[in-house]
Amino acid sequence: MDILLILLLAMIIDLAFGDPPDAFHPVAWMGKAASYMGKGAKGRSRMVQFICGVAMVLFIMGLFAVPVYFGLMYLHSFSFVAYIVVGAVLFKLTFSVKGLRRAALVIKRHLVQNRLDKARFELRALVSRDTQKLTRPMVISATVESVAENISDSFVAPLFYFLLLGVPGAVAYRVVNTLDAIIGYHGEYEYLGKFASRLDDVLNFIPARLTALFLVLAAFLARKNGRRSWQVALNDHTRTESPNAGWPMAAMAGALNVKLEKTGHYELGESLTALKPAAIDDTLKLMYITVALWLTACGLAGGIYLVLAT
Repeated sequence: MDILLILLLAMIIDLAFGDPPDAFHPVAWMGKAASYMGKGAKGRSRMVQFICGVAMVLFIMGLFAVPVYFGLMYLHSFSFVAYIVVGAVLFKLTFSVKGLRRAALVIKRHLVQNRLDKARFELRALVSRDTQKLTRPMVISATVESVAENISDSFVAPLFYFLLLGVPGAVAYRVVNTLDAIIGYHGEYEYLGKFASRLDDVLNFIPARLTALFLVLAAFLARKNGRRSWQVALNDHTRTESPNAGWPMAAMAGALNVKLEKTGHYELGESLTALKPAAIDDTLKLMYITVALWLTACGLAGGIYLVLAT
């Protein structure tokens, strides 16, 4: 019962208040810790960088997840109400729905008002690519791609690990996913971030595919192209460098009948419909339906667990 109560309250908190400022957000603290620790590996050999990367992931994971585990254990024995409230607040900090919607709508508003430069600037909050030279359709594509991928990374996956391992599990997942976003890419810190990147691939293997499946269902419910969503997800998911990101992005491309493209990296779907700002609205609609479907599935899973445990 406590799992369902924490899940419900965390969702209410997210929809009501969204994300706190970066100064008070643990994800920002994780990023600062990684940046500080990563300085010591700069200029070192590949092996040293890799070892430092492993140590960084394990240390920061323990730094955030272990206090959450013991703190909630103490609260559970002290006050059930305090345990539920604190657990819900901590769990909410591992996922984001309202914040993702707000970021996407800011970009859409700038596009509608023909402020492409501002849309490019705001897009930097969602993607790591260089946004300065992106055309209007490319900005829309990047926004849709980011929302689709973040349905998995910022919602489905945290809830998945919450169901398996409780709030500490969701926190541990958020550490890995955050470190992958910061250091898990090619370049100066490639070997420093290799462990975080590979571990993130493993942790997102199931959630990414679940997200694609629920997006297909959402497309049918929203009277979008559910059949094509399924076909594009199956056919195009391997085109991205990430073994997981292609699943939700391809499913979204198929549902909207659009081509999502990162120049020089991948193309997902076909341009059956022109990319216009309205595509962002359609993407958010599919996001919310997917969120509702996944919450329902999580609630059913929790209910079945309660029945079997009693």
